[in-house]
Amino acid sequence: MKVFFKSCSTILVLTLILACQNKTEEIKESVESKEINLEMKAEKVGEWEGKDVFKYSLDNGFMQVEMTNFGGIISRIIVPDKNGNAENVVLALDSIPQYFTGNGPYLGAAVGRYANRISNASFELDGVKYEVTKNIGENHLHGGKKCFGVKVWDQAETYDADGAIGVKMHYLSVDGEEGYPGNLDTWLYMELTPENEIKIRFESTTDKKTIVNLTNHSYFNLGGMDRDVKDHLVQINADAYTAMNEQLITTGEVVPVDGTPFDFRTPKVLGEQMEAIGGGFDHNFTTKKENSSELQEIAMVKHPESGRFLQVYSTAPGVQFYNANGMRNFKGAEGIVYQPFWAFCLEPQAWPDSPNKPNFPTAALAPGEKYVHEIVFKFGVEE
Repeated sequence: MKVFFKSCSTILVLTLILACQNKTEEIKESVESKEINLEMKAEKVGEWEGKDVFKYSLDNGFMQVEMTNFGGIISRIIVPDKNGNAENVVLALDSIPQYFTGNGPYLGAAVGRYANRISNASFELDGVKYEVTKNIGENHLHGGKKCFGVKVWDQAETYDADGAIGVKMHYLSVDGEEGYPGNLDTWLYMELTPENEIKIRFESTTDKKTIVNLTNHSYFNLGGMDRDVKDHLVQINADAYTAMNEQLITTGEVVPVDGTPFDFRTPKVLGEQMEAIGGGFDHNFTTKKENSSELQEIAMVKHPESGRFLQVYSTAPGVQFYNANGMRNFKGAEGIVYQPFWAFCLEPQAWPDSPNKPNFPTAALAPGEKYVHEIVFKFGVEE
């Protein structure tokens, strides 16, 4: 089954006028204008556990994005370089069905109920201890063995809102799933805008006090897929990071970045900072000291050779910066074998292990409250 959806938006060059009309209605202006066409296609590509899986292809005339209701995965982001050569800039598999059983690294996935690690796979809420799935040694990672990134999200629909095109989808994580308390009801919205933004929004409610920490786990390589990312320039707007032990569990200590290789407050060559710490990064940077709904720019990454850049915005208090350190001979799309440091992840989220760290911003959600996390990935090209 194929569904076609189209809207258009006009940006006026001589006079600042913005007009948007649905479908294929023509827009006529008396001044010089440049038209941006937004198109979306939905196609059923398979079934998993008795549910239909769709691929959604979004196009704004500059960049193309592919996503699916399996795992809320972003499976392609195609962006031109400064010479107009379009390339995919995220690690990927060749087809959506390959993600059903072959996505061990969480490529592009919506991860949860709790992204990142929970120490000893347990936590307490209001004096009640909960034990969640151990799936990385004695600890818990990204929501367990069958996290949100391997579920078929239901009620998937395309939509047009505020000049953008998008897909919304729903997942109900039932009480006790992977050990978590409460029925967590989540909607995921993913949009492509005329401003070359991928906007992601998670909204969750619960019928019992629980914890929630949802993010997108895309692996970016702005230079394409044939090299590592050590030549990227990275800026992260954080004045501290959370220290870790040898199991990558946060100790609870919040460490200032001043005078350390973790200081990305001004753009740094990633390879040089990696050399200074003796490997790749897999650390949480503290972009806020407490929870708030403010959407702020948390990072900027540039690839000088191609001219591509990525700006990252989020409402979350932290961002996990990961350089694909654990990637080993992973067979990706188009016959490319991904290796360590082949990509970087900027995963906006709550601070790791916050349910067990009372000095960290809380990740608890109670009945009557709504969890909302907004993420924006904005792409561009410098000449």
